[in-house]
Amino acid sequence: MTAPDADAAPSVPVPAPDPGATAGQAADRTADRVPDHTADRTDTAGGVLGRRYRALTLGIVSVVSLIAFEASAVNTAMPVAARALDGIGLYAFAFSAFFTASLFAMALSGEWCDRAGPLIPLFTGIAAFGAGLVGAGAAQEMWMFVAARGLQGIGSGLVIVALYVVVGRAYPERLRPAVVASFSAAWVVPVIVGPLVAGTVTENLGWRWVFLAIPVLILLPLAVMLPALRKLPPGENAEAMDRRRILLALGVAAGAGLLQYAGQDLRPLSVLPAAAGLALLVPCVLRLLPARTFLAGRGLPAVVLLRGLAQGSFLAAETFVPLMLVTERGLSATLAGLSLTGGGLTWALGSYTQSRARMEPHRERLMTLGMGMQAIAVAAVPLVLTDAVPVWLVAVCWLLVGYGMGLTISSGAVLTLRLSRPGEEGTNSASLQVSDALGSVVLVGLAGVLFALGGGGAVSVSAHDTAAPAGAFVAVFALAAGAALVGSWVAGRLRPRGERRGG
Repeated sequence: MTAPDADAAPSVPVPAPDPGATAGQAADRTADRVPDHTADRTDTAGGVLGRRYRALTLGIVSVVSLIAFEASAVNTAMPVAARALDGIGLYAFAFSAFFTASLFAMALSGEWCDRAGPLIPLFTGIAAFGAGLVGAGAAQEMWMFVAARGLQGIGSGLVIVALYVVVGRAYPERLRPAVVASFSAAWVVPVIVGPLVAGTVTENLGWRWVFLAIPVLILLPLAVMLPALRKLPPGENAEAMDRRRILLALGVAAGAGLLQYAGQDLRPLSVLPAAAGLALLVPCVLRLLPARTFLAGRGLPAVVLLRGLAQGSFLAAETFVPLMLVTERGLSATLAGLSLTGGGLTWALGSYTQSRARMEPHRERLMTLGMGMQAIAVAAVPLVLTDAVPVWLVAVCWLLVGYGMGLTISSGAVLTLRLSRPGEEGTNSASLQVSDALGSVVLVGLAGVLFALGGGGAVSVSAHDTAAPAGAFVAVFALAAGAALVGSWVAGRLRPRGERRGG
């Protein structure tokens, strides 16, 4: 382990790990909570926008905002792009390529950051993301567009993990909740204005400019952040990157890709890629995430599991809300989408709530509250299937869901950094992101299966077709609410064994 540089606090004693234990097993032990090696430093720079951290914070928020804008804008431009490239048949793969590539890149970034520090992975990721945007905007055929989306996914996976490592190494523990809250706040404006701006650009300048305009905007936040990033200490682990973890990440990405392919090609032969995907995905995930994650082991394993449950529950419900409102209550697509907009605002509010200093001793209870709110609100959504219930109930429920997610997701990131040994911030942050993605894949996939089994195949946006049985939607929201309820139980296991509340 390398000595900290002059800008870091004196090192603190860390209990020697069991040589035969994995990182996850070590994190599940009584004395594994590692004191923050920057928390005791005398800091006269104020908050995250104080003189010491202002440039870095603004740079981080700008990068996250640009990624968020691209994520929200691409949904608007994608149908036009697919038609222009005569690639409707590959439409879904433009999304799955991004996701599959980012899964691999997340684990790669974690290893890279732990070994070399976050600077090189961060700038490599931003370069890959920008190159993917240019490639998508310049694509002449749909397969080129899909490949460019995969390159964007690699960039996004590298960047998001590197940013978490930057937070863990550049900010003292008292400021980390506020920085993580800024991640959520950075999504608010892009989610609201992104579709509008993308639609206007697509209609007046062409869909290509939705992709080609963003890379230029990335240059300024990079220049702002660079001086602060250069001051960060190098990686704590000097060894070469763990090839085993990288291969496991590749197996997870390949398995997830095969499952997505099978889900998009509903023929009997699709059973074969689905089986191959599961054969790759399951053993690789068990080895990639911290030990005892799926048993909700106390400490870090429970944090990682909870993030997957929260994210999967949220997306499984969100995916079917617009469809239910359009087909069952006759709302326009625009109004159905607007019913979810408030959730982005309350998500930011929930993230701000957990960032308050007086909330720190109650972080685990906040996450229990957040998951409980999400479970109750999601379970109430299908009440609008009854004509006597006003449709605005969905908007109210989604305000609660967003607030609960803000409490849970941001707190999970803070706890992960707190529970990470020096030099393991990258690996553990990568585990958190992989869990998010896997939870989304599994629960959204299960929701689709339940919807189909419940007769959801009858759904159509055409008024002349028969609507799906209400039971199909009820099954989906029951699954999402149940996952959130399990998450509220897991939240009771976030504190490592032997650690007192508030201590």
